[in-house]
Amino acid sequence: MIFYEELNKYRDFDFEAFFDGIEDSAVKKIIAKERLTQLDYLALLSPAAERCLEEMAQRAHSQTIRHFGRVMLLFTPLYLSNYCVNHCVYCGFQAHNSMERKKLTPLEVDAEARIIASTGLKHILILTGESRRESPVSYIRECVGILKKYFTSISIEIYPLEEEEYRELIAAGVDGLTIYQEVYNREVYSQLHPAGPKRNYRFRLDAPEKACRAGIRTVNVGALLGLHDWRSEAFFSGIHANHLQDSFPDVEVSISPPRMRPHLGGFQPRVSVSDKNLVQYILAFRLFMPRGGITISTREGKDLRDRLIRLGATKMSAGSCTAVGGRSDQESTGQFEISDQRGVAEMAKAIYDHGYQPVYKDWQMI
Repeated sequence: MIFYEELNKYRDFDFEAFFDGIEDSAVKKIIAKERLTQLDYLALLSPAAERCLEEMAQRAHSQTIRHFGRVMLLFTPLYLSNYCVNHCVYCGFQAHNSMERKKLTPLEVDAEARIIASTGLKHILILTGESRRESPVSYIRECVGILKKYFTSISIEIYPLEEEEYRELIAAGVDGLTIYQEVYNREVYSQLHPAGPKRNYRFRLDAPEKACRAGIRTVNVGALLGLHDWRSEAFFSGIHANHLQDSFPDVEVSISPPRMRPHLGGFQPRVSVSDKNLVQYILAFRLFMPRGGITISTREGKDLRDRLIRLGATKMSAGSCTAVGGRSDQESTGQFEISDQRGVAEMAKAIYDHGYQPVYKDWQMI
């Protein structure tokens, strides 16, 4: 079964009625279980479960230590291009926004890579806007060839590809994929993507499975919190990750729970997602998928990120920059504002201070 078919089972699901039926006693029983069902996971995302966050946190902490140890993998993003043909109303790079459009040359890619590599990082995530003309697969493959000189793990966060295109980039040296569905609710998705290739909901939804079939090593999925009801979006993100883990047991699967940040264009979140909401999501996911990774970006603030070190996170970005060539060109416009401005060394110290080990490298390309 593909995930689209699994998702369809919940097309008319009444989340409100389900949550109304959840009591504290049921939540406590679920927290103690070794294996959770999908509806168990949903119960941990309920308003009733907010009263049990301390118990969830203790269990999540022990599960994370059991499966991952006291370590935190560090990485950083590198934006290759901000050309985009989509009209996503919530994105700073969308085609309607007036901004300087830029694509890094091979020499500029090398220069940015040198700056990042000097921090000691060995894992990198490369990003582009969605423009096959300005950032074709051949361009991304060329950039990967340059980056292989500096990094042992290269992940991509680009437009969705066909299976053979993923296979081509994997052969070139890509080993990870991050791709957010943005919002799983189909009606809301249509409203937020009025034009451009990203309007194709199904093509985006199928992308992680195509990459897994092509032989990708790691996959990271999720929803952009603030576009729709966070509880249902967290639920769909979690069962999406679980589906991938069950279908492709050799692939390392993780989720990201990014919240909207200020950006060029000024789109305001449709719903508010508090720190408490975010923590509940992370704890619930950890109990649902004890071996699933949880990636926390610099969208979140310093204090919250420090607290999340002990609450289930397994991977964090550091020394981030969301502008194309922004490490060597301070005038570039970023996709969104970064909240945690700490560099790699400062982030590593914070991890050490919490009794954890920062990891710069856990994978070596052949």
